[in-house]
Amino acid sequence: MSQMIETLLHESTPPRPRARSIAFEELVAGAVDGPPLLADTHPLLGVKVQLQVRVGSASMTVGELLAARENQVLALDRGVDQPVDLVLDGRTVARGQLVAVDDCFAVRITELPVPLKL
Repeated sequence: MSQMIETLLHESTPPRPRARSIAFEELVAGAVDGPPLLADTHPLLGVKVQLQVRVGSASMTVGELLAARENQVLALDRGVDQPVDLVLDGRTVARGQLVAVDDCFAVRITELPVPLKL
């Protein structure tokens, strides 16, 4: 019986792991290997934004607005020959002239008050 116990003990003992040394390669600070993660294009160039065109505005009371009727004309504070504002996130980024392209409105950019550079 002691021989059976001794055999079981030797069979169930897992082999001991062997430790060995590993040589690490020294890296030089600032060294670059391999291709860049991003192409030559700036990542912000792919971000979609909602650009709005502001033709003008009108001031009125809530009562006047509630009394408005269908086909009523509201005069805006801009003349037809004045530029429209191109607005991005509440900020005017360009101005232009309203034009028609086929059956759609379009804007011909005439001035860029804010440099659009990255």
